[in-house]
Amino acid sequence: MYDKIFLPKKLTLPNGKIIKEKRSRTPLIVILITISIIVSVNITGFDMKILMDRWSQFFVIIGQMIPPTWEYLPHLWGPLMDTIKMSLLGSLLGATAAVPAAVMASSNITRNKAVSGVAKFSLSILRTLPTLVSALIATFIFGLGTMAGTVAIFLFTLAYVGKLLYEQIENVNMGAFEAMESMGLTRIQAFRYAIIPQILPNYLSTALFCFEGNVRYAAILGYVGAGGIGLLLNEGLGWRNYPNVGIILLMLVITVFIIENISEHFRKKLN
Repeated sequence: MYDKIFLPKKLTLPNGKIIKEKRSRTPLIVILITISIIVSVNITGFDMKILMDRWSQFFVIIGQMIPPTWEYLPHLWGPLMDTIKMSLLGSLLGATAAVPAAVMASSNITRNKAVSGVAKFSLSILRTLPTLVSALIATFIFGLGTMAGTVAIFLFTLAYVGKLLYEQIENVNMGAFEAMESMGLTRIQAFRYAIIPQILPNYLSTALFCFEGNVRYAAILGYVGAGGIGLLLNEGLGWRNYPNVGIILLMLVITVFIIENISEHFRKKLN
């Protein structure tokens, strides 16, 4: 019985060779996950009792947001447009700057390993920097307002799109690129005619997807003074003026829903 459960099964081939089935790692993985959960609960102080007791307060706050203050709506258009504009500009500049950054980071295009390594390391550093932190740093450099928010979104888009783009470049079929180089074309010309057609649809789709997320991120950048509708959201929550918060969130939901549907339409066209 012990052999059947714990020992690996054996398979004897016609030539007499014995092949043993690999032992499953599932029990070890389950044990490690269980230990990780227990340690995480102890470190974070997670308490299921408090969660169950205070869960109803979430609906109390939502109830205070209904009905929203419709009279506050005219005050939202300017900050909402600022949020959309800094999201659009930051995404556009970031996606554009991601192209040369991704080319330099691609080991199959950039022959200099030092340049490729530095570019990859720089994109990794930018990816690990939270958008709120970069926005906070930008407010000290450029002052309060949408300029800081635009810079923060630019850096996030550059890192996000650049990372995915250089991975796509490194996985393309290099046959056409090498053939064009052998015909006398420069590396830039070969890249233009052989690589770009392969990566362009995915690049545009990634840039549009990143823009969707940036609209949501831009809404909370006002917490560090980066402008946009986040300033009003922070003010409403600070004063516990939940009807005003309700109309702000409603406009954000509608705006993000419209942008996501437009972006999804174009991404489907690209695919």
